[in-house]
Amino acid sequence: MTERHGHGKARHRRRRTALISGIPLALAAAGALAYGTAFGMFGQDVQPKAAAVPSSASAYPGPGRVTGDVVVHDPTMLRASDGSYLLHSTHGYLEVRTSTDRVAFSRKANAFSSPPPWWSRYSTENDPWAPDLSHHGGRYLMYYSVSTFHSNTSAIGLATSTTGKPGTWKDQGIVYSSKAGSDYNAIDPDLFVDSDGKWWLAFGSHWSGIKMIRLDPKTGKPYAGDTTRHSLASRSTAPRAVEGPTVVKRNGYYYLFASYDTCCSGTTSSYKIKVGRATKPTGPYYDRNGVAMNKDGGTVVMASHGSVIGPGGQDIMADGGKDLLVYHYYDGRDGGAPKLGLNLLKWSGGWPSAY
Repeated sequence: MTERHGHGKARHRRRRTALISGIPLALAAAGALAYGTAFGMFGQDVQPKAAAVPSSASAYPGPGRVTGDVVVHDPTMLRASDGSYLLHSTHGYLEVRTSTDRVAFSRKANAFSSPPPWWSRYSTENDPWAPDLSHHGGRYLMYYSVSTFHSNTSAIGLATSTTGKPGTWKDQGIVYSSKAGSDYNAIDPDLFVDSDGKWWLAFGSHWSGIKMIRLDPKTGKPYAGDTTRHSLASRSTAPRAVEGPTVVKRNGYYYLFASYDTCCSGTTSSYKIKVGRATKPTGPYYDRNGVAMNKDGGTVVMASHGSVIGPGGQDIMADGGKDLLVYHYYDGRDGGAPKLGLNLLKWSGGWPSAY
């Protein structure tokens, strides 16, 4: 079974139906070629030739081929004990999809059959966002958030399951919250379990940016011996759009992935995924040029290209010895519908690039 750190994503997702025109066919062809090189037939991993860091958005690879029910926001994915893939996403009491090959996805029931009573204090619609799946200590964990769009009256919840199947999730209540007047927003949770056994939760959206707190592995909730709220990434100018953190550790460095700029606006979205690295989980994180992520830094990993608009809401999944970038984007060839994006990550010179 794939043990994963967890991930974060973002807020209430509204679809626009505006069409985009003039997509260069060459870019679409380049995206298909990039997929064929990275995934091969039927989603199998194939090592590509040297993958350079893209110098412009037009150089980013197209997403790998996926089929079935792939209209999603804020996807998180892991491999279950039976070898199948579980994909959870925003809305519908947390939507659940499964796949046997990482290509064809089918919609199942929701993670929750009914909303826990506390949700209504943060969302009159009882609409949860941005789940984060992981498996630790023989059980499945799912952190998620409940909020109202454009508000930081928000809370992060935790649910656990022995199987990960829809309807088996037991809600464990609120983990962390924010309110009007807080300088942070308690959404987009991402669990990171370090090699020393310490548990950390990264989260945040807009306001003062990405935060991190320590968790107690026994409860999955804040650790009483350390209540510090660390700042990992922020932006200096309004609307301070950075959110959806994902933290992983590779080759001695901690990497913070986050989504920047405008989400949830269909083909006018400017969402993009950036990364920085640090020598400890709480930072400070710096981008490839040495700019601190707490001072507007961040190296772009994926941005709009061709008909792939506003990629973000990402997760990182380790699978078969490789890292998979899981995200949503707005499909310029389908009226801006939010779609599932999958790309492999290559690490070169201490930095990731998608292929």
